Amino acid sequence: MNEKFKNYLLKENLSEKTITSYLWTINYFISTYFEVNKANLLAYKGYLMETFKPKTVNLRLQAINKYLEFLKKDRLKLKFIKVQQKNFLENVISNADYKYLKNQLKKDNNMEWYFVVWYLAATGARVSELIQIKVEHVHIGYFDLYTKGGKLRRLYIPKLLKEQTEKWLQENNMDSGWLFKNRFGEKITARGISQQLKNYAIKYGLSTKVVYPHSFRHRFAKNFLDKFNDIALLADLMGHESIETTRIYLRRTASEQRAIVDKVVTW
Repeated sequence: MNEKFKNYLLKENLSEKTITSYLWTINYFISTYFEVNKANLLAYKGYLMETFKPKTVNLRLQAINKYLEFLKKDRLKLKFIKVQQKNFLENVISNADYKYLKNQLKKDNNMEWYFVVWYLAATGARVSELIQIKVEHVHIGYFDLYTKGGKLRRLYIPKLLKEQTEKWLQENNMDSGWLFKNRFGEKITARGISQQLKNYAIKYGLSTKVVYPHSFRHRFAKNFLDKFNDIALLADLMGHESIETTRIYLRRTASEQRAIVDKVVTW
């Protein structure tokens, strides 16, 4: 049954990480509750709510609902719990730190990681998407991929970034294949990027809380809205299924809020 469910998920264009998470959740549910019925599903939901944060609860429920779809038992689907959104963004790298990190990497002639950071911040790519970019995509200036809902999304490579990347590729005789590789010449992994960014944060005296792959995606969104205030376009560029998801980028980061309060409140 697990193999059939896995094949079902693969056809849904879900990421490897999501599929692994879903399979783990279903394995846990079946090994703990044995039978799929409303009482057991509600008991599992109760356990989740007592044990985990709302966001994690909803991720687990998402897996359960996908499994119920697979079993053609949609009527048993569980409702998600409400997640209270904060009125500020947390742990987003500042423009100053982003530029500093890029400059330091370039100064140390660490061009591959200079471009990793630049691509994350200038394309809004998820790390799982970044590792799929090939040299061929650089030449055409974009990368087409499918979102979780099966919709086509185009990841654009801005003109300046494209030109600088092509120059770097030419200098290193790279004319095809993965854009970012590990030391063995294979496609780099998402975990490899996360760990290495953490290492560079420590090396250059930056907070590891803000130097992680998704932080640069947040920075892309914030910078885009600052320069071109079109939230519907940003939602499309980021591959959000709902514009509501994108609205969080209209909010200030915690440090931005602090700076404004310190400057404004003088009474």
